[in-house]
Amino acid sequence: MNLKTSQHKPRLALFDLDHTLLPLDSDFEWGEFSIRIGWADKEEFGRRNQAFFDDYLAGRLDVHDYVRFATEAVRLRGEADAALAHERFMNEVIRPAIQPAATDLLRAHHEAGDEIVMITATNEFVTAPIAKELGVKNLIAVQLARDENGWITGEIDGIPSMREGKVQRMEAWLKERNLGWTDVECTFYSDSMNDVPLLEKVEHPVATNPDPRLRALAQQRGWRILDLFPQES
Repeated sequence: MNLKTSQHKPRLALFDLDHTLLPLDSDFEWGEFSIRIGWADKEEFGRRNQAFFDDYLAGRLDVHDYVRFATEAVRLRGEADAALAHERFMNEVIRPAIQPAATDLLRAHHEAGDEIVMITATNEFVTAPIAKELGVKNLIAVQLARDENGWITGEIDGIPSMREGKVQRMEAWLKERNLGWTDVECTFYSDSMNDVPLLEKVEHPVATNPDPRLRALAQQRGWRILDLFPQES
């Protein structure tokens, strides 16, 4: 889609991934999957993975430390083994979790002619196959630095797409297309308080399967609330 040549202001549908389009956290689940396949120690990795996840929910995650931790096993195993493991992860964890409510929402935006962008704080290794599975061509994820052989180093390349970084990465995406915020009409779906900076930036914020704090904020501000998935008891 050539956004610039549209006769009307082009519409963008922006989607967070974890707990928004999926009823799980793909980054956390990849860590748990790594334990199950013997790539990580159950006790130590599981403890640290849970601690990082708690930090994310609390809005205090050091994303650089987390990405080094989360990608270590992948980096050490190498590209071929990592690809095979990720396909197994897709079959065992991700594909069974994809729900019609999410795919129907994506389809509705696609059929309406909206440009769909997935923007997530999870790294590109985990999320690129998920975006492809969901039929989303535009992915803004945490980019991973590469060595001279093209394999990941464990470091982040550029601005992480997290909190205010999502706004910055989205602005860069628009700039690459000679666009700014005033040139487009944006809807953004997210479940998390971490995404308030981007929710505040768009015309149509949608608190989607929101955590309690975001639900309260959405109610206070009159934002649309969308529950795609049953609430956990």
